[in-house]
Amino acid sequence: MKPIHRVAATATAMALLLQGCGTTAPPSSGGRSTLTVRSEHSAQLGSDVALYAMSMLDQSYRWGGKAAQGGFDCSGLVSHVFREAAGVDLRGNAAAMSRQSRPVDLAALQAGDLLFFNTLGQPSSHVGVYVGQGQFVHAANERSGVRMDRLGNRYYAARFEGAKTVLD
Repeated sequence: MKPIHRVAATATAMALLLQGCGTTAPPSSGGRSTLTVRSEHSAQLGSDVALYAMSMLDQSYRWGGKAAQGGFDCSGLVSHVFREAAGVDLRGNAAAMSRQSRPVDLAALQAGDLLFFNTLGQPSSHVGVYVGQGQFVHAANERSGVRMDRLGNRYYAARFEGAKTVLD
């Protein structure tokens, strides 16, 4: 496929994905009362973050990586995406990002929200960016790099800890 056609196909896929944000029922929040009301500005920034995160698909993975040139780890990817797409400075690892963000009711999950997972036997040891329709972008590992997965994927659903936001 020619580069211009790949860009057009990717843009179309991203638009269709974001068009359906919030239409897929996310996992239960377990009855916790969390942030649910956000502004239109926050929703627009979230869409910008999600689109930018999707533009990072197929980048390489590198432990401690914070730049596209050398590769990303999960927190490096999230930090880069939020800085570039929303002007938000997130620092530290996934656990530090969890402490910098506010809980989101899963029924109100929006593009650009952060999803936290316990993948290393430690709370908030992995983070990804929700992009809509039950999917998120994250720097998974050295084998697969930056990729998109479903929140309902058996591996991630079993390790999911919650959703948070830094927008609004």
